[in-house]
Amino acid sequence: MSGMIFDVKRFAVHDGPGIRTTVFLKCCPLRCPWCHNPEGVSASPELSCLEHRCIGCGECVAVCPNHAHFFENQTHKFDRARCTACGKCAEACLGGALHLYGRAESVDTLIPKLLEDREFYESSGGGVTLSGGEVLLQVDFASELLARLRTENIHTAVDTSGYAPWKAFSQILPYTEMFLYDFKHPDDMLHQKVIGVSNRRILDNLKRLSETGKRIEIRIPVIPGFNDTPDVVLKMAKFLVSLKNPVSVRLLPYHDLARGKYHALGKHDTMPLVPPPDSQALKRISDCFLANGIHCVD
Repeated sequence: MSGMIFDVKRFAVHDGPGIRTTVFLKCCPLRCPWCHNPEGVSASPELSCLEHRCIGCGECVAVCPNHAHFFENQTHKFDRARCTACGKCAEACLGGALHLYGRAESVDTLIPKLLEDREFYESSGGGVTLSGGEVLLQVDFASELLARLRTENIHTAVDTSGYAPWKAFSQILPYTEMFLYDFKHPDDMLHQKVIGVSNRRILDNLKRLSETGKRIEIRIPVIPGFNDTPDVVLKMAKFLVSLKNPVSVRLLPYHDLARGKYHALGKHDTMPLVPPPDSQALKRISDCFLANGIHCVD
């Protein structure tokens, strides 16, 4: 069984308890304007081109079978329309300007890599987290990978948008010890307008997931002007406190550090032109949740 992944991050400390390795799966059904992993949205491999890193070696021109790379006035040019994302140029690039996001990897080849840090998992109470993109869009691959990790007694976590059929959740439930669950906005119409999909399935799945007794950490990207107003925060708190089992909340303050990725991938930059929320704004949100019986974790 193989899946399409775009990154493996070792020694992650914010993707669940302890020291973890996070495997990022490609493809996402949401279109969040503030997405900091735009390379994980498409299901297909994509070439990133960081022009400022180009040293003019010309290796990309030599190996590209489709002539997508060329030099004009001693400046590197890239015709993305010709690119088939074969990755040959990224392998040959001497300056690190080119990077292919997306590769097929089997469970058999991935498991030994993930087990290399078993000692760190055991000493810190960590493990492996599957993230994305949306993990549940590759549920067969994800469930097999999680099952293999559990046979090795590795703690498993899944970071999900919640936008998937409940059947997909049912498939990974036996092998997932913790869920990191995104909650972006309580209003369905605004959710559809800004993110592109309804939040009804997301909230319904969260209710059902809560009833299973699994550990759940709610992740809220705090976007100024979108979901940081007192009325919206209160609605989110009221919904979360209504769940059958208690959840914790982690606030993820918006930043635009990923803005350069959009240009490198040839994508339209959708990131909001707003400043990151300050500490006072985050405390106000945290206090609202706490007043409603919900603990925010650091």
